[in-house]
Amino acid sequence: MAGTGDTWLIYNGASGSHDDAALQQLIAALSAAGHAPAKVLDCKDGTPGADQANADGLGMLVVHGGDGTISRTLGGLEGFGGTVLPLPGGTFNLLAREMFGERDPLEIVALLGDSGLVPTRRACIRGEGVLALAELLAGPGAKWADVREELRESNLGEMIVKGWDAAATSAVGPMVALAEPAVGSAEGYAGIRLCPRSAGMTIDGYRAEGLGDYLQQGIAILRRDFREGPHDELGTARRVVCRSLDNAPIPLMVDGERREGAPALTFSLDTFDCDLLGPRDGR
Repeated sequence: MAGTGDTWLIYNGASGSHDDAALQQLIAALSAAGHAPAKVLDCKDGTPGADQANADGLGMLVVHGGDGTISRTLGGLEGFGGTVLPLPGGTFNLLAREMFGERDPLEIVALLGDSGLVPTRRACIRGEGVLALAELLAGPGAKWADVREELRESNLGEMIVKGWDAAATSAVGPMVALAEPAVGSAEGYAGIRLCPRSAGMTIDGYRAEGLGDYLQQGIAILRRDFREGPHDELGTARRVVCRSLDNAPIPLMVDGERREGAPALTFSLDTFDCDLLGPRDGR
């Protein structure tokens, strides 16, 4: 299943959810599963790319962190000949939840020890300077990522301020529409959400009023997810072109992390070039 070389564990010591005792439990669990980490790295000190990991003969990289830590680490590992195990260690854990449901890190490592994980090649979304393994949101609603950052830092005051700002931005635009495929509202959306699947990217459109109403609830974002709100299901495609109706830069949220894009953006379905360890039953 996993490679025969050493296992390295990468974690994010700066994360608001990091706990030294929990890290030691994770190290002990990996050891009990037969993959004692030969090296434990805080991601602030740098993470190995594919070339280094291959040169060092690594068999497995375990990445314990939130969306940003996992996304940044995986982005440099395409071409790695071993396997990567992403473990949830942040606030929302989009990729880990997609792969493992609500299992916690110790439950996932227990599956590893029981040979319950297998290498998988996941579908991904690619665009100019963009790689998304879990989801991509294009449109002014992507400012939700700014709110999530304050949630990670437990900064309630800033979270509410940025929540109102995100709500206002979502309400006034600039809205984003689908140029290809030519479906959905001609008035555009506050957020167009793409999720990679083997058959294509699923496309959902979140209107300004729905996303704005949600964000204006302020404290409710502690316990709710805009993805659960009302939206238009716009089908599936292997290639998607989004355009700003005002020809303005398009805000993006890529695997939970905030970016800025051009006024017109093209996204394509592809396969991520690295084996990720996932459940044998697919979930």
